Amino acid sequence: MKILLTGATGYIGQRLLPVLLQEDHQVVCCVRDKQRFDVSKYDAARIEVVEVDFLKEETLQNIPADIDAAYYLIHSMSAPTGDFQEMEAQSAQNFKNRIQQTSLKQVIYLSGIVNEAKLSKHLRSRKKVEEILASGSYQLTTLRAGIVVGSGSASFEIIRDLVEKLPVMIGPRWLKTKSQPIAINNVIEFLQGVLMREETFGKSYDIGGPEVLTYSEMLQKFAKVRKVRLAILHVPVMTPKLSSYWLYFVTSTSYKLAVNLVNSMKVEVIARENDLNKLLGIKLLSYEEAVKLAFNRIAQQEVLSSWTDALSSNVLQSGISRLIEVPTFGCYKDKREQFVQNEEQSLEKIWSIGGDRGWYYANWLWAMRGFMDKLAGGVGLRRGRKNATQIHAGDSLDFWRVIYANRAEKRLLLYAEMKLPGEAWLEFNIKENTLYQTATFRPRGLWGRLYWYSILPFHGLIFKGMIRNIAK
Repeated sequence: MKILLTGATGYIGQRLLPVLLQEDHQVVCCVRDKQRFDVSKYDAARIEVVEVDFLKEETLQNIPADIDAAYYLIHSMSAPTGDFQEMEAQSAQNFKNRIQQTSLKQVIYLSGIVNEAKLSKHLRSRKKVEEILASGSYQLTTLRAGIVVGSGSASFEIIRDLVEKLPVMIGPRWLKTKSQPIAINNVIEFLQGVLMREETFGKSYDIGGPEVLTYSEMLQKFAKVRKVRLAILHVPVMTPKLSSYWLYFVTSTSYKLAVNLVNSMKVEVIARENDLNKLLGIKLLSYEEAVKLAFNRIAQQEVLSSWTDALSSNVLQSGISRLIEVPTFGCYKDKREQFVQNEEQSLEKIWSIGGDRGWYYANWLWAMRGFMDKLAGGVGLRRGRKNATQIHAGDSLDFWRVIYANRAEKRLLLYAEMKLPGEAWLEFNIKENTLYQTATFRPRGLWGRLYWYSILPFHGLIFKGMIRNIAK
């Protein structure tokens, strides 16, 4: 069967793809930038990669006409600019227009549970997308999920940050809101199970785990799994705006996403009863089981995807390819080189940089820069990295984005996503037992130039110590 997979580089898409390949399907992956998609991880003979921007209707002509089914896994809730409701509606309309010109029989859409009269912007948008997709000339199957629990999911990482950083928590009223979390394993099983099942054509299903829990109960159960103590004090005076700032500064989420999450968390998301799990033979995992499985993945360094894989910078919206060629004109550079005694050991350090490993010199200064970035509304240093030793183009790495990573060429190129009056790149390259480390900054106006000279003494200290420790 030939299947179209949209959102192939997203959190769900990266989990679903290997499952579809294991079932011997031919998969056409829609990506905005081929540079972000590492085909080498899969059986390339059964994967076709096409570049599609669903907001640009002309690019949808890259979708082949001979497909049997499609997964619609696109959302824009963390989009850095614009009205994500309009963006999601336009993307869905463009998708429907193109997909009706193919031989497709079924579209499977992963939406959010929408069972309250008063919905958040996020859930209203999901409902609107479902209405657009349902008006097509194909069969639509909609799966509606609430909180998805799995290693790397936004909800999992936010709860993890809160539990592991705050032994005493002052919580807003929405912590008493009820939800029905579902394990990522079960979500993938449902997505796979409804594929070309005629009984599910033209129907929508709420999917959730076996428990209805408040957010407070989720936090407490998470703490129980992690074997830490947690005290929660509920206060009625924390406004949605204060709650958003609270999430933003304590967790690794962006402020834009924090606002949308807080608005969604005020709405109860409880699945309507149905027999889909029985029809498909799916055993629903409890919340604690889902959390334990997530930490097993983390411990074994098998986190397949992370919510931070999504693009988070305006500049990156136009694609990674444009940033691979580091500019030279009008730029400031800090270029250093160091003799390397063991290339493989130094390369291992480069491929493990950031996250828990740190930056090999003056980590407290890196942490301070991350805190300053948070104060300025940036991503900060808390995103870490998805895997301790593996790295691919498109991955987030603290407040950097991986633009190019080729171990055979011994080259790693990072692009800064912190708040800056300009653009910044950091490159590592090893050639003939010499490590070349280059920091490039393209300033924007007078403030950019003043910024560069103000931090020049710190760069001299940090970059000198970093290259020395990587090389030795």
